[in-house]
Amino acid sequence: MQVRKLHRWSLSIAQALEVQQRLASRVSRDTQLAHPRFIAGVDISAGKASGMATGAVVVLSYPELKVVETKVVQGELDFPYVPGFLSFRELPLVLAACEGLRIAPDLFLVDGQGIAHPRRFGIASHLGLFLDTPTIGCAKSRLCGSHEVPGTEPGSYAELTDKGEVIGVALRTRPGVKPVYVSIGHKVELEAAIHWVLECCRGYRLPEPTRLAHLAAGGNLKTGRGMLAPEVV
Repeated sequence: MQVRKLHRWSLSIAQALEVQQRLASRVSRDTQLAHPRFIAGVDISAGKASGMATGAVVVLSYPELKVVETKVVQGELDFPYVPGFLSFRELPLVLAACEGLRIAPDLFLVDGQGIAHPRRFGIASHLGLFLDTPTIGCAKSRLCGSHEVPGTEPGSYAELTDKGEVIGVALRTRPGVKPVYVSIGHKVELEAAIHWVLECCRGYRLPEPTRLAHLAAGGNLKTGRGMLAPEVV
């Protein structure tokens, strides 16, 4: 899969901030997605002390949501852990995994924020610009903004707002569990983002693409008939 070269990765915090502020205006909040055939999830698993991490991308067919390709890349994390700058720490490995894909997904779901970010440029938006592909942020926790408690039924949601702007939703995907935080990544409007997250949920709190990417990054994705074993780069 082709990866664009938007900037270098050896950056200070101040330089990373400038990149976020510059690229945020290039994020598209309009849907440029019709009938996806392949939906991918990405995630990172990082060791607590070693500085090493594993990035994974899992591609699923739609609507079956069957795994058709996986890529797993291992390497060092060169950027420090700083809230609000997650993409500069994790994206190099994620992009390396995506670059090795034989199948080009039509949509990516990311375990992280899209525009639900203080500077409206989380990891899902950053990835979308690098790949020039629709992306959705589907995070397990909130980074900024506030919301009411969503209803208890799956599909219920409450708007997530920050400084008077709707930046995403707290979406209930399963009864009795905490909501996930869905936001525009790139080339997908919010209503469409909610739709595709719910379409990809199959009985779990998390949508299948990111759930399986999490398992793959941790070395726990089981393979079977019709499923390709993760290819480690």
